[in-house]
Amino acid sequence: MVYGIHIISSSLYLGKEAVVLGRSNIVGIPVALLLMQRNATVTIAHSRTKDIEGTVRRADIVIAAVGRPEMVRGSWVKPGAVVVDVGINSVDDATDKRGYRLVGDVCFSECREVASKITPVPGGVGPMTIAMLLRNTVNGARRAALARMGELPPVPEK
Repeated sequence: MVYGIHIISSSLYLGKEAVVLGRSNIVGIPVALLLMQRNATVTIAHSRTKDIEGTVRRADIVIAAVGRPEMVRGSWVKPGAVVVDVGINSVDDATDKRGYRLVGDVCFSECREVASKITPVPGGVGPMTIAMLLRNTVNGARRAALARMGELPPVPEK
């Protein structure tokens, strides 16, 4: 099963501490619920959480979707943690011909030195999201065609 994060089994998350940075209805809350369903212990934090560094430092899994460029620093990340950066931000950069560059909510250059796995921005979660949207569109079109022919199979169990 894939939800943007490859999930093999609940045992991957059993007893793991996960921190979701961001409380949006689009990313933060759904990801937190998904991790709880997979038996992780989840903390939802945000840009105004007291001692956010300490909260992140305890986490085995960090999901960053807070909307602040490079907010999560390498010193915040527990060695060996998995870091998923969902954020995408534009920051001024005079050295880039566009005058800006795209960065995530995680300082990639610092966190990659500490994390066991980390998603880049751009090129990490975004392309995976597009791939899953395409897959769901194809599956929906297939089911609609089968329904028109009266051959709609049952919805697969999760």
